[in-house]
Amino acid sequence: MNLERVRTDLRSLQHRIVRALEALDGRRFMRDAWRRAADEPLRGDGVSCVLEGGALIERGIVGFSHVRGDALPPSATVARPRLAGCAFEALGVSAVLHPSNPYCPTAHLNVRLLAATPRAADARPPVFWFGGALDLTPYYGFEDDARHFHRTCRDALAPFGDTLYPRFKQACDAYFFLKHRNEPRGIGGIFYDDFSELGFESGCAMMQNVGAAFLDAYLPIIEARRHRPFGARERAFQAYRRGRYVEFNLLFDRGTLFGLQSGGRTESILMSMPPSAHWRYHWTPEPDSPEARLYRDFLRPRDWI
Repeated sequence: MNLERVRTDLRSLQHRIVRALEALDGRRFMRDAWRRAADEPLRGDGVSCVLEGGALIERGIVGFSHVRGDALPPSATVARPRLAGCAFEALGVSAVLHPSNPYCPTAHLNVRLLAATPRAADARPPVFWFGGALDLTPYYGFEDDARHFHRTCRDALAPFGDTLYPRFKQACDAYFFLKHRNEPRGIGGIFYDDFSELGFESGCAMMQNVGAAFLDAYLPIIEARRHRPFGARERAFQAYRRGRYVEFNLLFDRGTLFGLQSGGRTESILMSMPPSAHWRYHWTPEPDSPEARLYRDFLRPRDWI
């Protein structure tokens, strides 16, 4: 289990995404390299790349982290209670893009590997599992965009078996769901966690495929929608729906909970939040409006392929 090779691959993925987005937007990301002190409960390092106020990207983040701790936080041991208190390493890349144009959807990528070392009395080797997500949150729905996004997700997983995309698609629909609102956050994509059934080498290859699929899935959508005119109405609806994004991240997102519970770097954990969001009391869209169509036709599980 070569974690240094995984680290190199993930840093390369971060670099590729940042360079592609800089070419798209025309502005450079700020790069913030950080390191935790060796005597802290959570040690390690990372690079947070942030773009704010760009020509296209209102806020974009591409973060890499590699942290080590002496005890897994509660959110990581729900499915593996025997690992409670075990030392661990966690590596991952996360990317979230919030474009300024409401016709351009928000996109999210996360790929990660977690390895836990059983206690000295346990003779078993280190336990590892992969997690990841690639999902889309539109404010105004376009069926061509949804089909393209899901086809790209399917194709990224195809080399590893025909059953993974249907499984991960269903898991994504279930995961990115606001239970207190009884509504999905977006149109889904793929989601997996506690995943190790392919073994370490194939699991790493799958992680690389999912990471590489982010640009293939998202950039054509942005290019098609970035110049579409919009006004105050569309921006207000975008801010309203961004409120749902905030609610999900703070209430349900496992990565956010893991980072906060393990004593992670708060600035990096919360940098994926949208730059602005609104809440309205008991608001509903006008019947047959484009906003109502998002709820009717897109914010529900569908077989997009």
